[in-house]
Amino acid sequence: MTSQDIENDELKLAKRAVRKAGLAARATLSPVERIERSLALVDFVEELGVEPGSVISGFWPIRDEVDPRPLMDALAKAGSSLCLPVVTGDDLVFRRLEKGGPLEPAGFGSMAPGPEAEVVHPNVVLVPLSAFDRNCNRIGYGKGFYDRALSDLEKLTDLTAIGVAFAVQEVEEVPMEPHDRQLDGILTDRGLLKAGD
Repeated sequence: MTSQDIENDELKLAKRAVRKAGLAARATLSPVERIERSLALVDFVEELGVEPGSVISGFWPIRDEVDPRPLMDALAKAGSSLCLPVVTGDDLVFRRLEKGGPLEPAGFGSMAPGPEAEVVHPNVVLVPLSAFDRNCNRIGYGKGFYDRALSDLEKLTDLTAIGVAFAVQEVEEVPMEPHDRQLDGILTDRGLLKAGD
């Protein structure tokens, strides 16, 4: 093994440990706490500074994730249109979400509009995560879907990427690789943390 191989293995182990810590902290919240803290996100909707007319990708919560749907509803009421990600192969596509429109399974236990829905390119992406740090670095679930999607969207639009999580998922430091993208902010039940603050 080369020193680069050893370094890569150490980074993978460090990421795995951080992911596990963030998920373990999230799992300590009771169902009622998760609901209350998810609803608290709406209190900070204006801090996001989202322009009316923006196309916002939310996400359908899985397992014990924060539920961004109340926040998404508030953003829609403020004049944004919504979409949800769908896993297609190794990538995400974003389909327009219409209020009351049909949803179908979209991979990993999530739901999204079906193939008849318009594919759009959001300029604001609400990003799920396992853990985050004060520098707005995130670690996801290890498949790289959002890293690839954010990289692709940045080529098409002036993109803002906001992690959405419970405050308990904060860790001291998220190990970063060259392909990992720092987020523009992290919204938790305690407010908005901005990159560079």
